[in-house]
Amino acid sequence: MTTVLVTGATGFVGRRLVPELVDQGHTVRAMTRHPDTYDGPGEAVGADVGDPDSLARALAGADVAVYLVHSLDDQDFERKDAEAARAFGRAAAGAGVRQIIYLGGLGADGDDLSAHLRSRREVESLLGEDGVPVTVLRAAIVVGAGGISWEMTRQLVKNLPAMVVPKWAATRTQPVAISDVVRYLSGVVDHDEAIGKVFEIGGADRLSYIEMLQQASQVMNGRTLRVFQVPVLTPKLSSYWISFVTNVDVTTGRNLIDSMGTEVIVTDDSILRVVPGEPLSYREAVEVAIEESKASAAEEQG
Repeated sequence: MTTVLVTGATGFVGRRLVPELVDQGHTVRAMTRHPDTYDGPGEAVGADVGDPDSLARALAGADVAVYLVHSLDDQDFERKDAEAARAFGRAAAGAGVRQIIYLGGLGADGDDLSAHLRSRREVESLLGEDGVPVTVLRAAIVVGAGGISWEMTRQLVKNLPAMVVPKWAATRTQPVAISDVVRYLSGVVDHDEAIGKVFEIGGADRLSYIEMLQQASQVMNGRTLRVFQVPVLTPKLSSYWISFVTNVDVTTGRNLIDSMGTEVIVTDDSILRVVPGEPLSYREAVEVAIEESKASAAEEQG
């Protein structure tokens, strides 16, 4: 039986991954800064990647650690994420962890990477700096209720009858359903063929951001959203506009938008040999996300 520590256990991905790992028979430690209020499955352990002294106890006895932490809502996120990854990798090595699994960002390596994607690449290397093999799953936009990228899309489509978008909105990406992300993450746990490897994960469709908005509108509203492209709309202006129309804060929006000018599609499907199965289409992922949002809203009201 494998003991798995999941960081960010109450977050968008973590709260779905923990029950999946428990169902698969793993012993799961759910790492959170507030263990007293944790009500999910697994054993709650209190620790914070920003507090290196708290990590040793959380990692003690763990065979595998899943790293689902980022600081996109902080203007100094690159430095903070680097420091946290370095401390976590060191503590994992000290605890004898044999595999770290990291959910990173999809996109070709190069000098033109955004600060967001550049930081994700740096975290990949820093996690393994002290010798623990790192399995990296690189994903583009993850579609699911509560996810920042999906909430931005959902609220834009819900609140606007038409939309003016900058030229980066024609960039292609490969959105992936949260259920597929969880399937891939759980599938590489303690898997010999995944140790120390980098995998690209994505959904069934390659779409521009404009096509994503229009498909989401068709599912949500039964009509195609009218979209008008303009040649100039800076990331800074775009982030302020998004924060005005949605509840995504300016800093997070800016960091996400900075990455949207880079094409992020899967070029290597080797993950399918390790974790077989066809991923959902974007439309299917949107339909599931909408139903999840409705169920969550009904639960809060009732």
